[in-house]
Amino acid sequence: MNRGRLEAFSDGVLAIVITIMVLEMKVPHGIGWAALGALWPVLLCYVLSFIYLGIYWNNHHHLISAAKHIDGAIMWANLHLLFWLTLVPFVTGWMGENHFPPVPTALYGFVLLMAAIAYWLLQAPILGQHPADSALRREFARDWKGWLSPLAYLLAILAAFRWPWIAWGLYALVAAVWVVPDRRIERALAAK
Repeated sequence: MNRGRLEAFSDGVLAIVITIMVLEMKVPHGIGWAALGALWPVLLCYVLSFIYLGIYWNNHHHLISAAKHIDGAIMWANLHLLFWLTLVPFVTGWMGENHFPPVPTALYGFVLLMAAIAYWLLQAPILGQHPADSALRREFARDWKGWLSPLAYLLAILAAFRWPWIAWGLYALVAAVWVVPDRRIERALAAK
C-alpha cells in the first residue's frame, strides 16, 4: 500500500468523525441567547474535541510523510489509532450533555490516553524504518510533549472523580501544548 492511500483513508475517517460530532449537537428549543447559553457545556466540549482531532490530523499527516513504505504493522497501528479517535464523538457528547460529571469526564481522558498510546504505536514502526542516527530519530528522542500528554491524561482521569473541572483544565492544557504543529518531522526530513 502506498502512503497516499493510507492517508486518504485516515483523512476520510477523521472527516466523518468530525461530521458525526457536529451532527450530535442538538439545536436549542428557544430563539434567544439564553437558549444558546444553556448549551455552553456541549459547545465547549465540541470545540476541545475538534481541536484534538485537528491536532491528530495534522500530526498524522506529518508522521505518515516520514514513512518510507507502508506495511502491515503500520496499517494495523493506524487502524488502532483511528479506533480510539472514532470514540471521541461519543465521549464528547456524554461529557457535554451531562455537564462534566466524573465518569464521562474520566472516560473522555481514557479515550485521549488510548489515542496517545495508539499514536506512539503508529510512530514506532515508522521511526524503525530510519537509522538510529538519523535526524528523524534524534528529533523524536526529545519528545517531551509526547511524554507529558499521557501523564496529564492519567492525572486528569484521577482528578475527574473529585474535581472534574481540574480534569477538564488538564485536557485543555494538553491541547494548548499540541495546538502548535509538531515541526520535528519537517525539520528532520529537510535535513536529509
